[in-house]
Amino acid sequence: MSQPRTIKATPKKTAAKRTPARRRAATKTTPTKTTSAKSTSAKGTAGEVKTSAGKGAAAKPAAAAAVPLATFLGSAGSLTLEQRRLLVDQALLLLSENYVHLPLKVAMHAVNPLQRLRVLRARMARQTPATMGEEWLFHREMSSVFHSVRDLHTNYLLPVPFAGKVAFLPFMIEKCYDAAGAEHYLITRTVTGYQAPQFGPGAEVTHWNGTPIARAVALNGAVFAGSNDAANLARGLESLTLRPLVIQAPPDEDWVRLTYIGLDGSDQELREEWKVATNLPPMTDLDAISEVSASMGLDLDSDEKSRAKKALYVREVVELERGRSSAELAAPKAVAGADLPTTMPGVFRAREVVTPSGTFGHLRIFTFSVQDPVAFRDEFVRLAAALPQNGLIVDVRDNGGGHIFASEFTLQTMTPRRIAPEPVQFVSSPLNLRICRRHKDNPAGIDLGPWFESLDLAIETGAQFSAASPITPESGANDIGQTYLGPVVLITDARVYSATDIFAAGFADHEIGTILGVDDNTGAGGANVWTHGLLATLLNEPPPPDETSPYVALPNGANLRVAIRRTLRVGKLAGTPVEDLGVKPQETHRMTRADLLEGNVDLLNRAGELLAAQPVRRLDLETSFSGTTLTVAIDAQGIDRVDLYVDDRPISSEDLTGPVSIDILEVTSGQLLRADGYDAGKLVASRRRTV
Repeated sequence: MSQPRTIKATPKKTAAKRTPARRRAATKTTPTKTTSAKSTSAKGTAGEVKTSAGKGAAAKPAAAAAVPLATFLGSAGSLTLEQRRLLVDQALLLLSENYVHLPLKVAMHAVNPLQRLRVLRARMARQTPATMGEEWLFHREMSSVFHSVRDLHTNYLLPVPFAGKVAFLPFMIEKCYDAAGAEHYLITRTVTGYQAPQFGPGAEVTHWNGTPIARAVALNGAVFAGSNDAANLARGLESLTLRPLVIQAPPDEDWVRLTYIGLDGSDQELREEWKVATNLPPMTDLDAISEVSASMGLDLDSDEKSRAKKALYVREVVELERGRSSAELAAPKAVAGADLPTTMPGVFRAREVVTPSGTFGHLRIFTFSVQDPVAFRDEFVRLAAALPQNGLIVDVRDNGGGHIFASEFTLQTMTPRRIAPEPVQFVSSPLNLRICRRHKDNPAGIDLGPWFESLDLAIETGAQFSAASPITPESGANDIGQTYLGPVVLITDARVYSATDIFAAGFADHEIGTILGVDDNTGAGGANVWTHGLLATLLNEPPPPDETSPYVALPNGANLRVAIRRTLRVGKLAGTPVEDLGVKPQETHRMTRADLLEGNVDLLNRAGELLAAQPVRRLDLETSFSGTTLTVAIDAQGIDRVDLYVDDRPISSEDLTGPVSIDILEVTSGQLLRADGYDAGKLVASRRRTV
């Protein structure tokens, strides 16, 4: 889940120590009961906060301000027939001219979204305002077309009043496995004040509206399709209880009937009504022409859900951020007793964990959706430096991505190797060529020059895609180098997507450490994503606007998103697309009951085992000046040779059998010293210092 925090203070070091789970009653003596649960106002509910949606506005807890789904839908729907036709026409334009994955999706999933849109448009041409169908049917059909390509970057975004709203049930369900490998679905969180008989974290769900829960998850996953089976099931489970209405059609049912095994082992059943609330605001305006919006790799569904979970279950973070998503605080603040203080409480969680294999650092990254990728990287560096240096667990589960720069800038801090950012490609089309021609000289802050020439030649060469060039500046991906020298384990799941998929791919391609997955694959989303609004703006800015632009303003706040540039792997898998293939872990761990209810105890213990099996290295440098002579004292562990460079010029290569001191002549203040450490001829550590 997105923000697995507990508000209850805990000791400084979190012990990843298994304790016996609650024992279920040996015999079930209580007959099945059907109840309508209720929400009560909890004492100490978070107070008012300011949000970016309006200065001075009070941001109430989402559950408190919710209305029943039926009430919300009663006033929804105001699109005219012409507005619906316009939306279909613009969807056809984006999918046929801008969508980079269309050839892959047609081949891999045997779908034809363009024909479906053409058929829909032809039928609408025969309709009148009096004979057109209900608006919810139109939204469902449009959503179905976009879901058919199994690309969480490419979306139909519903207009008002759906935009900015979430439909939710006041609890979360997560999956775990028992020792025999059987699946179980447990309640893991409830909204503050929610009450139902024998209900709460640990209650086991068996049926959903009379359907066995595993089958209900699979059926739901087929509707909200991901790029692979693991992603399908993960999305299907999440969407049972939480649906961002901007991107998912509202639930068909006004309420659900949940059958579960209560905390005392009794059979229970409850009926719970869907509610609709206003979500927390997004981090940035994705329609604006800016480096941030043009560099996004974001699964909007996961991002919306992450913000909704924070609003529903982690009010302390909302208070610290004052309603602004991914806010950077002026001073570090701790969210819970075990956490290190951080300036980005909605982005990071850092703490020590004690496992049977040793004490290690655990650094959770909830999102890469930030405005300033350098500030993101620097906070990661600061937190990692404050954690044990003998091993780091980087945990990106549920992370739907964000700023691609932030993901690729961070990789350098964990490896001595030079980072090669993933290159990206446009699909060759006349419209993409027009956009790149207008911005080939970077007149508005979005430099599309690296892709222009190849697109310009595509008609003659017949190339399906443009040349491949990275979005992330290679200089920024390598400007500070390695800062954490200990071994690293990366934890992934099937909800990892977009910029986080790029992060995982870069982690694997640069052989930074071991990837431990709780699912068999990541979400497999490999693209840079742009909105219809951004595409339209690119043909209008800078002035004068393109009078022949095919993009037309969309009605009622509706929008469209499209994967505009596909990402390719580097290293041993160079040229392989990330889309639909994802990143497979080297090791897997099936989540246990203890993981869900006791803070990921078994998962962290497994990560600790992997870290303990890897060598710990240290490369300490002390420098001093005497005139123009720089003395470098080196003390290392797990390293048998050190090469020294000043401003990237080789100076010395020293075999190490213990601490050593080296004098370098004619060095001036401000030059860059780099020490590269080797073990058996392999580069294993690197330090940089401005002297």
